[in-house]
Amino acid sequence: MLKNKLKLAKTYDSCVSGHPKLTVVMIHGIASDSSTYDHAIKYLEEQKSLSDVRLVTFDLLGSGKSIKDDSLNYDYKDQLEALHNSIADLKLKTPLVLVGHSLGTFIVTRYTDTYKKSVAKLILISPPVYTEKDLDNPAFEMGIKMFRDAVSIRNRKVLEEKSFNNSMDKIVLNRRNYKVLAELTTPTVMIYGNMDQLIAAYNIPRLVKQNSRHITAVETEGRHGITRDKYSVLGRILEEFSHA
Repeated sequence: MLKNKLKLAKTYDSCVSGHPKLTVVMIHGIASDSSTYDHAIKYLEEQKSLSDVRLVTFDLLGSGKSIKDDSLNYDYKDQLEALHNSIADLKLKTPLVLVGHSLGTFIVTRYTDTYKKSVAKLILISPPVYTEKDLDNPAFEMGIKMFRDAVSIRNRKVLEEKSFNNSMDKIVLNRRNYKVLAELTTPTVMIYGNMDQLIAAYNIPRLVKQNSRHITAVETEGRHGITRDKYSVLGRILEEFSHA
């Protein structure tokens, strides 16, 4: 069993000006690591208007440089505990913006719901918005199987990993996810591609209507990845927020 406090491996932490007025923590998706934000970080740091924004990335438990240990459950409890301890280590003196991609959107959303006063803004890139009706649909189950198969093509061993399987079963397919989103009270922006077949995008307008006071959505070109279209929107959102 692990004896120390759970923490995530910090893989990037920088502010161009050296005097941050805003801190942005970015959390990656499933079967991936924080390197998925590399192009986004390069773009954001090239924007003069964002020179006073501190950019931080972490690898989730079981991914990249973070802890991999079968004594972990790789569920919300583990990931949120590790994220909370890691954010505490940043010793923030600025407002905090959380950014999540795919699986990361679930984790930062649940973190925000748990620690409401700690997060000033939430940005969800390619957020899977699954309702209970979706989860009970046999066609949806087939879609999840196809996703697992697609992941295994890139890395056959990943389907044998506890971190991957528990992340899917305990986080991605958690039946409370939609309800938590619908009841958010933190300003939230969803950024998603118009050809993304993984996120049940047809639910996004419904969700925005349900929680129009706190959630807005921006549709871009493309599929599920963190593309230039998406991170350019991210840049505009951060610029508006940091200079508000």
